[in-house]
Order: sequence, then C-alpha cells, then structure tokens
Amino acid sequence: VGTIYVQESPFFARKIGAALVARNAARHIEEHLMAHDGSWQPLVYCWRGGQRSGSFASILAQIGWRVETLEGGYQSYRRLVVNRLYQADYPARPVLLDGNTGTAKTDVLARLPQYGVQVIDLEGLANHRGSALGDFGDQPAQKGFESALAAETEKLDPKRPVVLEAESSKIGTITLPPSLFAAMKDAPRIEITAPVAARAKYLTRAYADLVGDTAALVARLEKLVPLQGHEKVAKWTELARSGAHEVLAAELIEEHYDPRYRKARARGGQGVRSQVVESKTLGEGDIDRIARDVAELVNAREVVPAVG
Repeated sequence: VGTIYVQESPFFARKIGAALVARNAARHIEEHLMAHDGSWQPLVYCWRGGQRSGSFASILAQIGWRVETLEGGYQSYRRLVVNRLYQADYPARPVLLDGNTGTAKTDVLARLPQYGVQVIDLEGLANHRGSALGDFGDQPAQKGFESALAAETEKLDPKRPVVLEAESSKIGTITLPPSLFAAMKDAPRIEITAPVAARAKYLTRAYADLVGDTAALVARLEKLVPLQGHEKVAKWTELARSGAHEVLAAELIEEHYDPRYRKARARGGQGVRSQVVESKTLGEGDIDRIARDVAELVNAREVVPAVG
C-alpha cells in the first residue's frame, strides 16, 4: 500500500482553484506514480482529512487505482496511535526473549512465526541492533516508529502471547512507548545461553557487514572510549585492523557487554529467568533448534512469571 501525504493549510484550502489542484495532481502522477500498475492501493491523507486529499484521491480513482482516504487526516490517525501506545494497556501478553549479546536472539525471533508464534521485531522497527556497535544507519523518527509499532500491534491476536526481544526503554534514539514497556517489565522471559566462544563466532557472522569494513568497525569501537578508556579501545581497534575478529568479539563480550547486562538486570530486579534454552554452539542448525524449543515453551504456555 502506498501512502501519499497532501499538504494543506487554511490559506491553501480557501484559495486553491480546481485548475491548480489538477495541475498539482498531474505533476505528482507524472513524476512519482506512473510506474505503479493497476493493483497498486494508495492511501491518501492530509492534515485534517479535508478537500485536498479527497480531490486527489478522486483523480487517482478515475485512473483506476484502488485508492482510499484516511478519514480525519493525519491528526485523527495520530490520536489512534497515541491511544493504543500511550493510554490503553498493551493488548497482548508479552513474552521476552532474553540472552546476552551474541546468543542469536534476533535470528531466533525471526524463525518463531514458522512455528506458530506471533512476534514483533522491535529492533527491526527501530532500525538498530540494540548495541553500541549495532546501528544500521538512520533510525526512523519517534512518531514513525510508533506508527509502525501500532500497525504491528493491531495484527496481534490478544488471546495469544507475543514474543519480543528483551530491551531497555530505549533502542538507539527510539523510546519504547509506556504501555508496551510496562508490560515488558512484568513479562515472563525465556533466556538463551551459550559459551563465549560460540557467541563470538556467531557475532562475526551476524555483523559480517561491519567485519568487512574495518574503518567503520574502528569508528564504532572508538565510541566506546568514554566507557572503556583509551588503552582498552586502542587494543580492540588493533585487533580489528589485524583481522582477529573472533578474539575481538570475545573480549567485547567479556569486558563490555556481559558486565553491562549484569548491571542492567541487577537494577531491574531480573536476576531469575523463567526458562533457559541452552546451546553449546550457534550454527544455523542450532538456531533452528533453539527456535523450536522456544516455540514449544510459548505454545505450551509453560512460561511462568519472572521473579523480581
């Protein structure tokens, strides 16, 4: 579904003539929309749901596209998002997929739907892998993230649990809405555990894009200086430059990530996990098995409330 925003102001609404509306519509169609075939379903909206969006939608419909308008405009839609994420209780019971850095949580989460488990990928929506080295690039605006999260939330069956990765209240620059984060704080957890060596090997695969770009990796590592000091980061950047990526990953796990997880869990009173899924290695077959084990726990409703 394509989405088209038509800017509107009181002056514009009063003064624009039919000829200018048609000319503006023609420009948009010729420059941006002509490549779409007859199956395209555009959603047209303006700020208040006024005549501008209605006129533009009428023109698109006459061309043959199955167009809809957003009743009440963006203001009405935004009120629905705010109500869902800021005012109402979260509609489905979360189960948190937990585990220290490098335990393949994101890969496991992506495989759960094939076993009948509903999930929401918060890091995917936030365009961030949730760690100091984990950004994909530009993150969406907070409102954009909330719109995407509200859309995913509306798809959920409230009678079934939804699995989310365990997150803090922020993913990069994105803040989780209060209704969801409140539900996550009280949610049962399933923790994936694996040895440091297996996690280090997995991280070099999961972060292959970063491993293959030494300059970018070094730049990310240098952001850790305020937390780890110049001497330690200098050692890590040398490992990166020499290609010792598994050694680097293991040191980051033991000296940076795991201590921070322990502190965060101590602050949150999350010392006890509901269930533990253990794996000695984290190859592709192992990740499939872990996903099956997690799905069995969720589907069998064997998850008990976390202690804390």
